[in-house]
Amino acid sequence: MITEHVRDAAVTAFVFGFFASSWFGWAQEAPPKRWRSVLIAGSVLSLLTAAAGALLGWRHWSDGTVFDDDTGRTFGIVVGIEFGVAALGVGLLALLRRRELSAPWVALVVGLHLFPVAALLDYPLIHVVAALVTVVAVAAVPVARARAMTVSAVVGLGTGVVLLVGGLSSLLIALLAY
Repeated sequence: MITEHVRDAAVTAFVFGFFASSWFGWAQEAPPKRWRSVLIAGSVLSLLTAAAGALLGWRHWSDGTVFDDDTGRTFGIVVGIEFGVAALGVGLLALLRRRELSAPWVALVVGLHLFPVAALLDYPLIHVVAALVTVVAVAAVPVARARAMTVSAVVGLGTGVVLLVGGLSSLLIALLAY
């Protein structure tokens, strides 16, 4: 579950923390009222995780990293494909007047794109996060319908929690390696 470089673990904590806060925010579109304080707490904890990851990554910026010219280029291609596929799907869902499915679509694309990222970075923890985000994306619609909730609340909370735990785990890995 551990990456070779402190900087890579710290930056992963930053990225996961930042995006966890975004997912907790998306969940606040129309959640059950009792979820509001949990979602706000998740957003705050996610941002604190991102800040700690950014600070630790900055302190170790000159240390080793898995990124080189080839890795950086491949990473950029994977992320570019992710953004393109997510945008195309959201656009198609808007045309079909199925915007409520945008959040699970984006979560599915995020989960699937994390598999090649995990392999590229040689960071097994990211495989776990990828699998869990993908499961959340697939399960969100039936769970939301069965419980008469908005899909964005279910997928936002689930994806936010997975990314936050992944971010906190990466931060702990970076701190223990430090």
